[in-house]
Amino acid sequence: MTRRAAPGIDFSPMSASPSQPQLFRRFAETIAFASVGAAALGLAGLPAGWLSGAIIGVSAAALSGRQVFVPPQVGRIVYIILGISLGSSVTPETVATMVTWPLSMLALTIAMVAVTTSVMAYLKFVHGWDTLSALFAAAPGALAQAMALAQDTGADVRAIAMVQTVRLFILAVALPIAFAAFGVAGLPPPRGGGGPVLQSVLELAVLVAASAGAGWLAYRFRIPGGLIVGAMAASGVLHGGGWVHAFLPVPIAICSFIVMGAMIGTRLGGADVKSLARLGLVGIGALLVGTTVGCLFAVAVAWGLNLRLADVVMAYAPGAIEAMTIIAFALHLDPVFVGVHHLARFTFMSMVLPAAVGLIRAYEGRGKKDDGA
Repeated sequence: MTRRAAPGIDFSPMSASPSQPQLFRRFAETIAFASVGAAALGLAGLPAGWLSGAIIGVSAAALSGRQVFVPPQVGRIVYIILGISLGSSVTPETVATMVTWPLSMLALTIAMVAVTTSVMAYLKFVHGWDTLSALFAAAPGALAQAMALAQDTGADVRAIAMVQTVRLFILAVALPIAFAAFGVAGLPPPRGGGGPVLQSVLELAVLVAASAGAGWLAYRFRIPGGLIVGAMAASGVLHGGGWVHAFLPVPIAICSFIVMGAMIGTRLGGADVKSLARLGLVGIGALLVGTTVGCLFAVAVAWGLNLRLADVVMAYAPGAIEAMTIIAFALHLDPVFVGVHHLARFTFMSMVLPAAVGLIRAYEGRGKKDDGA
């Protein structure tokens, strides 16, 4: 029996070529929506509320038909700022646990195969998706490459994008709530400083310059999440080595959370609400399947390697590297541990995904030949 392709989703087109004033107004309006949502949850003290609230505010605006927009240049600056903040959480305890990371990353590769396979099976046998569309929608946190391969292979690009987006949206909003409900969020790291004002200013200048430079280099070399990963690495080395004790002011970190939440929320811009409702249920089911399998591996790894369960769960969560790392930081977990594991997962999926596509196409091609014979 021939399986039907994954159902499509319609996107309302934006204006063909908006002017600069129009783009600025859209950006200002988007930040206003993000700020209202962020203030509602952040001021209420919800873990990661500034980020989650911004996502909800902009997503609601997008689904109501508003044309939400965040300039790429602003996004790049925010990634650098967030990378600096993430790296500042590096402590001697972080360095001490690094000896266990290779084993947990090895387990991560096995977990990602299990997660992808289980979600593929769910989409294929429960919802009747074709094999390639199910593979691309199941690939955890590899949206850019999955979309590129989907276009080349004729898979259902719109459905894949929506299922992946629903997964990221729910993870970004629901994980902080779940972690808070179970009381597994960490404590805020102690803030250093207290030295002479001039010394703090000089250290902050060095921190920003080094982190921005490292982020730019990582971005130029096309490292996944390069801006945030490079900035985080430089900041982590400076803080972990004790060369710098300065931290970015808290209001700057909060503003970066709000803009990051706005960027995630814009993913729903132009989505058809009826199609979103239909595919949203598919995405929720896929997320439940993948999260269940990933959590089982996380529990085993945390127990076997004596790691904090919350860190491992966040590291194994099937989301984008930037979003998961920032949520870990907002929850006072170990963002470096989470970021390194998501980078490893992205690298692994980038290598395996094209090979899996080749195997599936070869298998399906052989099956068609056998049917023809």
